[in-house]
Amino acid sequence: MSSVTNQLPPDLSPWQMFVHADPVVQTIMVVLALASLLTWTVLLAKGMELRSAQRELRHACNGVLQAEQLADANVLDAGIGRRLLDHAQDELQRSSGLSDKAAMKERLASRLERAELAHARQLRRGTGVLATIGATAPFVGLLGTVWGIMNSFVGIAHANATNLAVVAPGIAEALLATALGLVAAIPAVVIYNYFGRRLTAARAELGDLSAGVERLFSRDLDRQGMPGKGAGDAPVR
Repeated sequence: MSSVTNQLPPDLSPWQMFVHADPVVQTIMVVLALASLLTWTVLLAKGMELRSAQRELRHACNGVLQAEQLADANVLDAGIGRRLLDHAQDELQRSSGLSDKAAMKERLASRLERAELAHARQLRRGTGVLATIGATAPFVGLLGTVWGIMNSFVGIAHANATNLAVVAPGIAEALLATALGLVAAIPAVVIYNYFGRRLTAARAELGDLSAGVERLFSRDLDRQGMPGKGAGDAPVR
């Protein structure tokens, strides 16, 4: 009994519970702590990225909505707005001399859609780990819980006693593993849902930007079909 009692932690603070825990439970706790740290790192990094992306989208939308033709659109030199405008101008040049305007618009719509999907994938990158942590962290903590309770039963068997001093260490480390699993999982789920709403809003703004580019493309197509000034064409009476 004394050999078991000597192994008890001097107190039941979280740090002492970790230090005196079984190596397997210690490994589980470290994994859960790293998962929690990764969750907050993703929140900071992805939050700044999405804030910058939405600012860029708003600027590009305003520039496209205020423009009368593709060449007048005021967007950043780099970014999704410039890529969409480049696709439109490239398609306009490639389709020069063709008469089927509907086909030109379909080709541009296809190119813009692919560019939108690529940009959306880029914005979503890194958020999948939050879903993984939110789904698996409780079960990882549960594994530590089960292992800690098993250690409690082993302590009971070795000490041939059921007093609190024998079972307390295993129960304490089991509860700590459970708590760490929840600490890692709950913020991950909340942050993942938060990013989901932000990404939905960004995707809507991206759709508005793409629609604005298509309208400018359509106007430029119509201008190409109009007779040029000074061409000597007499008005039809």
